[in-house]
Amino acid sequence: MSEFTPTERSKVRRHPDRATYDRELVHAILDQAFVCNVAFVVDGQPYVVPTNYVRDGERLLLHGSIASRLMTTLASGAPFCLSVTLLDGIVCSPTATGHSVNYRSVVIMGTAERIVSPEDKLEAMRKFVEYVIRGRWETVRPPSENELKATMVLAVPLVEVSAKTRTGFAVDADKEYDTEAWTGVVPFAWTPGTPIPDPRAKSDIRVPGNIQNYKRPQ
Repeated sequence: MSEFTPTERSKVRRHPDRATYDRELVHAILDQAFVCNVAFVVDGQPYVVPTNYVRDGERLLLHGSIASRLMTTLASGAPFCLSVTLLDGIVCSPTATGHSVNYRSVVIMGTAERIVSPEDKLEAMRKFVEYVIRGRWETVRPPSENELKATMVLAVPLVEVSAKTRTGFAVDADKEYDTEAWTGVVPFAWTPGTPIPDPRAKSDIRVPGNIQNYKRPQ
């Protein structure tokens, strides 16, 4: 299917004209972003926790300590909501309330499934590392048996999913532009800086190309 089917929970109601359920666009947003925010409830207390993820086909993979409140709660089958946002620009309006931002976002609802097999967990960890920096897995020590045992990996199926985007300039009435205030868009882009070597590393190791020329998505 080329689109996700909106449900009563996932259907965008505020500015539905900005909503999309296009699978390709959702994948593109998820593949460019790096951090998601996961909302869940424990004993009536809501929490929102940022964490990184990797898209693996039609699911997201999450990982964390087996002692993590986030991981243990999601592993219990508790419902949650996960969001990802890319900031593309600040929209300067001629009015105070007309200012906005251009963005691309995804919201996912559902429950998670725990990955138990050591082989599947190891493969998930490889995908995490490769998602961060492609080619990195082959150059570093893989997780030890104890490290894998201390790590929980969860799969989040992409079922109830929606995306929302905003582009362009302010939407104020034409009469509001009779002003001396500058209006327009300040573009934003996530770009890496110059790599900083770890002082404990061997001084003769050169920065590899996949780090020197880093970009998102990988």
